Amino acid sequence: MKTIRNLAFISTFLALFVVVLGAYVRLSDAGLGCPDWPGCYGHVGVPNEAHEIERANSAYPERPVEIPKAWKEMVHRYFAAGLGFLILVMMVQAIRLKMRGEENVPLMHTIALFLIVCFQGALGMWTVTLLVKPAIVTAHLFGGLTTMTLLWLLFIRMTKAIKRDGTEAGKSLKAPLYVALLLLIGQIFLGGWVSTNYAALSCPDFPTCQGQWWPNPDFHDAFTIWRGLGQDYEGGVLSNQSRVATHISHRIGAIVVAVWFALVIAMIFAKPVAKSTHRLGVLLLITLIAQIGLGISNIIFSLPLWVATAHNGGAAVLLLVTITLIYKSSGKLERSRST
Repeated sequence: MKTIRNLAFISTFLALFVVVLGAYVRLSDAGLGCPDWPGCYGHVGVPNEAHEIERANSAYPERPVEIPKAWKEMVHRYFAAGLGFLILVMMVQAIRLKMRGEENVPLMHTIALFLIVCFQGALGMWTVTLLVKPAIVTAHLFGGLTTMTLLWLLFIRMTKAIKRDGTEAGKSLKAPLYVALLLLIGQIFLGGWVSTNYAALSCPDFPTCQGQWWPNPDFHDAFTIWRGLGQDYEGGVLSNQSRVATHISHRIGAIVVAVWFALVIAMIFAKPVAKSTHRLGVLLLITLIAQIGLGISNIIFSLPLWVATAHNGGAAVLLLVTITLIYKSSGKLERSRST
């Protein structure tokens, strides 16, 4: 059990790193740095010798070798494979413990994680073979965040590192926090959709968009999820008005999420909740402010790579804090206040 607990803790932060690294690869236009899968131009690593590069360029004339981009993609694959291996070890250990008759073994949890990470591998393959199709890339992002969340829940459930808030005030936060989670998931989808459709700079000014408050966005075309097969989506295929629609949707979503989270944070500060819940509320506030600042900075400074990458990481951290607060508010009601 100790092995599973330790691996769950390590894997949570590895999953967070893989999610952020994936965002970095996508934002630096290296998603097709290797046009095949799981190798790179038929190599375990990246072709480096002159004859290897020549052979690779002959095999993929439409995707000539760009070594820096190829290495970014392969490093991401290496870390993702390492995460999958750790999850496999956890599942095997859980099976062994269950066969020995151990109680409270998180067998189904580890099996679910293993199945999800296998599907993640398939999505990673389809990201390449379907030429960074937005629906696949966005699903790949959600798969990574789901893996990270389940790993964190596995760790805190096994170690009880996060104590439940047994106060009545703490439990009253559960419903607002679930609403916050749903809004956050929707906003992460919109952010992923903006990124995968190369629409982050469609509104280069703030708070207006192209000098207008409502520049005739095309929402119908913007949210057409499936556009068939065989199309290359690198660089985006949406019209200007469709990209504007995705960007504006993300901005509106940001306002809704910010207002609701601010209300939830105000409730945490106003209610007689446990001290640890209050501390998480402070962390939630700090993360929310940072996310808003990073989002605005993306526009004002024309999408600096490190800012855009940090914005993706901030969304993941905001998700983890929200999930932790939901976990805390789901305990049984106690007479005395938890700490």
